Parts: sequence; structure tokens; C-alpha cells
Amino acid sequence: MKLVKVVSIAALGASLMIVGGCQWSGASGSSSSSLSVKESSLPGGGVAFPENERIHLSTNQKWVADEGHLSDLIRLQWTADRAKPAISWADQNGDDKTAIVSHDKANNPEQHDHKHLSIETTMSPTGQNKGELFTRFEIPYDTDVAEIRTHSSNFNVMDGILRVAGEGARDVQFAKTGKDNATTPLWALRTNSGETAGNKGADFNLIRYDDQGQPIDSAIAASREKGNVGIGTSSPESKLDVNGDAIRIRESRTPVSVNSPGNQGDITWDENYIYVCVAKDTWKRTKLESW
Repeated sequence: MKLVKVVSIAALGASLMIVGGCQWSGASGSSSSSLSVKESSLPGGGVAFPENERIHLSTNQKWVADEGHLSDLIRLQWTADRAKPAISWADQNGDDKTAIVSHDKANNPEQHDHKHLSIETTMSPTGQNKGELFTRFEIPYDTDVAEIRTHSSNFNVMDGILRVAGEGARDVQFAKTGKDNATTPLWALRTNSGETAGNKGADFNLIRYDDQGQPIDSAIAASREKGNVGIGTSSPESKLDVNGDAIRIRESRTPVSVNSPGNQGDITWDENYIYVCVAKDTWKRTKLESW
């Protein structure tokens, strides 16, 4: 491979000069060692350091904007609107397998601006897009609230907690996607705000939305204070509070005898009777009549 004659890297007032070897200079003095760098054999070329050599960067600077963020020891910059600075990891054959990329615009001018940092990994080696780097996780910039997205990814929490925390209402939404990654909610799991003493507030709600993404009502609600569950009401006043004019038990069941298996409070029906289990394995019934 071709030997690189001179490489200059300036950072924090110190410089690294490589001329078939390595020379570090700084306030604490200088040291030198033999370190030959070569042209990279990977597509696109570049500088290749010897295998197993390490780069050690350190700083005592703060992250201060008006001083130029001097603590950023590595800065990747794009100088064209569709350029994509990246850090990539390749396998023993030199094929890229993973990458961290940040960029402003998509390669395709017809696509919306990306404006995000993405973590990318290759697709299946036996699939339609084998070996292609694909965005799995993206974090947008130039926005007050970042809509973090995953693509073709499952999210597993192993032996831990998946937590949604905050002081206001906390939602987990189920939505449909549209143009330019716009989302329209269909359902949401929500705990409302307003926690007070006595276990009040932060009640659980299952919210349903219309086709335009506007909330309709709370289909199911549960009180944190009392444990009451409401159907069609967000303020249940009994253990089961149904805001409707009917409750349906679809399947009929006829206890064989007054001592048929059952738990206190079980209710069943057939075409002649309604049956109520009043104690363990103890049933009573009332006759149904037409009018």
C-alpha cells in the first residue's frame, strides 16, 4: 500500500505530525515513536493506522458555545447539503456492518429532509436488500421535541423496566403513519396528571381517537385511588361502572345442580333462568318470563 507522507491533526493547541513515523508535541513536552501509516485499502481510500494501534484523546475544556465548543475532540462536518458524515464499522472483509450517520437532506431530492442522527445496521444477508445499511434508530435535530423513531426493529427490555415518567399526562400511543413520517393516533394508554395525596390522580385511561387523530372518549378507565374500573366513563364510582344501557354475556350456561362448581358472585343464564352463585359451589336461580 502507498505510504502517506504527511498528516496534520490540530486539536486543543497540540499537533500530530506523521512522516513515516509519529511525533506528538504539547505543553508537557514531546515524545516520538515509530508509527508508519498507509493508504487505506477500503473503497474511497483514506489513512490507515497500523493494526491494534490506539488513539487517546483527552480534554479539560468545558462545552462552551462562545469558545467554539473546545471540548469536542472529534468533529465531523458536512460541507455540501447532501453529504453524510459517518462513523462505520466493517467486518474482516471490509464490508460495512454498522454505522452512525448524521445528515440534513436525503440522497433523493424528492424525499423530505431527514435532519437526523441515525444508527444503521445491515439487512439480512439472505433477504431482498442483503448487506444494505438500513436505519434502525433515528433522532432528529432542529426541533424542540424530538420524534425518535425506530424502523424494522423490535424493542425488548430484558430484566428491567420500561418507564414513561413525567409530571403531566403520560401516553403510550398506537398510531398510523402518513406522508413524511407524520403520525395520526388511533389509541392511547394514558395516565392523566394531577397527582395529590391519598393516592388520587394519575388515573389510567384507554383513549380512542377518530380518523383525524382527535380524541373521542375514554373507552376504559381505572381509578388509582379506589381501583374502580369504568367502561365509557373516566370517573367510575363502583368496582365496575358501565356508562351504557346493556351488559352482554354471550354464552349461556346451565349449572347441573345447586352444588355445581362455582365461585361466589358468578352469574350465568339460559333460556329459562338466571343463575347466581351465592357461596362456593352453591347456586340459586330466578325464572325468566316473557311479557
